Amino acid sequence: MGKLIQVQVGEYRPVSFFDLNDVDCQRGDYVILEVERGSEFGQVISEIDRDFKGKAEKPKGKVLRMATEGDLRQIANNRMQAKDSLNICMRKITDRKLQMNIVKAEYTFDSSKIIFSFTAEGRVDFRNLVKDLARVFRVRIELKQIGVRDKAKIIGGYGVCGRELCCASYMRLFHPLSIKMAKEQGLPLNPSRISGVCGRIKCCMSYEFNVYKQFSRNLPAVGEKIAHNDAKGKVVDVNILSRTVYVEDAEGRIVKVAM
Repeated sequence: MGKLIQVQVGEYRPVSFFDLNDVDCQRGDYVILEVERGSEFGQVISEIDRDFKGKAEKPKGKVLRMATEGDLRQIANNRMQAKDSLNICMRKITDRKLQMNIVKAEYTFDSSKIIFSFTAEGRVDFRNLVKDLARVFRVRIELKQIGVRDKAKIIGGYGVCGRELCCASYMRLFHPLSIKMAKEQGLPLNPSRISGVCGRIKCCMSYEFNVYKQFSRNLPAVGEKIAHNDAKGKVVDVNILSRTVYVEDAEGRIVKVAM
């Protein structure tokens, strides 16, 4: 096995490891890849001199060459064809009354296959749809069911913070998320406040989770009764980062206590 690099295959597919094959390229370059059943294009996302020894999975193929101007024109042409293919696929779905929503269509670099990504509430029997599409396009057809987070990553957009969605701008993989992250950070468990545009917990919940978890150690919870220095009463609010709590005493006064 030669030197490995990470490549974003196509536009919306997973990041994979590829054998660099002594091709002179840099991070951000578009390259042509040799894969199991044809050729693909992708963008290099790792540093070329990075050592993946002991961390990398088996390579999916190897880098053939840097993408030429002709290759880039073919990629652009494939994008245009994919838009037409998407519309045809949507009509076929309507004709067969299937409960699925097509998100994106993408051609492989050599145009030997079209990948249709879709969302659905449950499993969908799309075997006849594949046959319909194969008769129209005369190429291999792949229908790939994705989740709502993957859909947001493909479509893109802006979060309530005003910035481009993290998943669509720089994230390569999704972090595991749980409601516990919101609880640890003292956030209101209101779905509209802690959910992203995809309807799932915001990815940014994981960014500072470990810091909040560390700072919240030994802090009392809201509603807990404490006696600390001159303050005695019920905790009505907690500021985790400053490690201060607000206590309501027997006379109804709010006292700020540093923990």
